[in-house]
Amino acid sequence: MNVNGVRAAAPKGFARWLTRTTADVVCVQETRAELDEFPAGLLQGWVLSHAPGGRRGRCGVGVLTRGEPEAVRVGIGSTEFDGSGRYLEVDLPGLTIGSLYLPNGTVGDPRQDEKDRFLAEFGPYLAERRAKAAAEDREVLVCGDWNIAPTELDIRAWRRNAKNSGFLPHERAWVAGLLDEGWVDVVRALHPGVDGPYSWWSYRGRAFDNDAGWRIDLHLATPALAARASSAVVERAATHAERWSDHAPVTVRYDRPGPTGQAAP
Repeated sequence: MNVNGVRAAAPKGFARWLTRTTADVVCVQETRAELDEFPAGLLQGWVLSHAPGGRRGRCGVGVLTRGEPEAVRVGIGSTEFDGSGRYLEVDLPGLTIGSLYLPNGTVGDPRQDEKDRFLAEFGPYLAERRAKAAAEDREVLVCGDWNIAPTELDIRAWRRNAKNSGFLPHERAWVAGLLDEGWVDVVRALHPGVDGPYSWWSYRGRAFDNDAGWRIDLHLATPALAARASSAVVERAATHAERWSDHAPVTVRYDRPGPTGQAAP
């Protein structure tokens, strides 16, 4: 999940959540910290694989596992993006898990151009990763903050946001293309035809209280792994005051064979 800065999130509730979760894997985004800046004691019982942002206080992604991963890879082979803390993946037995913080954009701003350039590079990377994993007889799961609501069901005020970044036609078409290639949107597969479940709410106004959210924290999995997903839950805070990020953890249980327990972005 996107923690909006691990140093700020830890005392607000992230540390408590991390000690209580039964997940075997936790993917985090926007850590905004170097490895030595993570709060003391936060990672007790976890192994953290981490890629900091290129600029201090920006971006950063990580994967927390209960044991040492077989391998860790940072980036997607991109000259522009590999040093910016946008993507990291780990290999576990029979499984590759990626943590993604896809750039956010603003229409008419250079940030949207940056986001579009990332999409142009990340799509082919995912196709290559999936093909390589198939050759190695392993499954792939990419979790995180995708910063795109794929369909009208995934954003409460979709008409008002039809021309805003995160719900632009070409962005949604990009996600649809991934699904056409064989990736499975696991949460949507488990919650077909319903609004949400949303995972991000603006801090402005009463968006959280009114559940006026976006579903942008996705699990995209290879088909065999997706078929083993038995439940998906957004761990929404009980009240606005108890939030420790503008995102909420999205926890999915994947049954055996394969990874046991749960994974959360």
